[in-house]
Amino acid sequence: MSISRRAFVAGTALAVAATTRSSAQAWPTKPIRIIVTFAPGGPADVMARVVGQHMSTILGQQLFVENRGGAGGTIGARAAAQAEPDGYTLMLGTTSTLVVGPAVYRNVGYDPLRSFALIAALGNTSSLFVVNPEVPARNVQELVALATAQPGKLSYSSPGIGSSPHLIAELFKLRTGIEALHVPYKSGGQSIQAAVSGEVQMVFENPSVTLPLVRAGQVRALATTGETRGAETADIPTMIEAGIPDFVSVSFTGLVAPAGTPADIVARLNAAANDSLKSPEVHTALTRLAVELRPGTPADFAAFVAKEAEKWRAVVQAAKIRIE
Repeated sequence: MSISRRAFVAGTALAVAATTRSSAQAWPTKPIRIIVTFAPGGPADVMARVVGQHMSTILGQQLFVENRGGAGGTIGARAAAQAEPDGYTLMLGTTSTLVVGPAVYRNVGYDPLRSFALIAALGNTSSLFVVNPEVPARNVQELVALATAQPGKLSYSSPGIGSSPHLIAELFKLRTGIEALHVPYKSGGQSIQAAVSGEVQMVFENPSVTLPLVRAGQVRALATTGETRGAETADIPTMIEAGIPDFVSVSFTGLVAPAGTPADIVARLNAAANDSLKSPEVHTALTRLAVELRPGTPADFAAFVAKEAEKWRAVVQAAKIRIE
């Protein structure tokens, strides 16, 4: 290559780098969308709006939610993965989109760690294990004894094959050795109502949905799936306390962007997200959703997602769950 040619290539590279730095430094100059892969009104949607509103103040631009539901969140996740990596498209990454979907779908269309730049974890949410009040079991051990005495007679609901509640129940079956019938429904609301009405005997679901039903006596809480008891579930034992060893299940939520998003933009988004979690308003709102806040670095979030992916991949394989 001639000297002039080398100089041209080097100059072009420097110009591109300078333009990229300039663009990143100017960011954000327009509103930023957060793709939420579920319908409006649910816990994930509320979390995105609460955190996004506070981050808007910090970044000086509006963060608005775009709901793209369907296929366990994988439709919205594909759209986010394919978006321009310019810092103007984010996604609320969850256990469903970053762990469960890639494990259960034969061709999900994205890689949870390669297709995204992981920005910041926001929080973890345990599930509540609840049963219909007519079930003659007052605790987890009595439920296990009942299921053992009547193999396959008890049933549990979920919002669909491969959903998080389905996988948590499969983990429960693996840890206890019981047999139970899975009854999938079209939505979380229908799944919960099935347990309330007695169509099924048990379900694992988000405390923000199940706690009001527990307090109203419509279902009975046997355990929480977290490592420790939460502020909203202080009177409910964990699965480990209930005598089921090595049983911890949390649904995580965090912010991600398309792979290739400039590192300094990721750093600014991480700082804004962590600052938002320190806000009393955000803390109060998320605590009401039974969310345990988890501020940290992008590397912390990536390591956690990788660990969760390995755990749930093993459950999916053991339960032989596969969606074409």
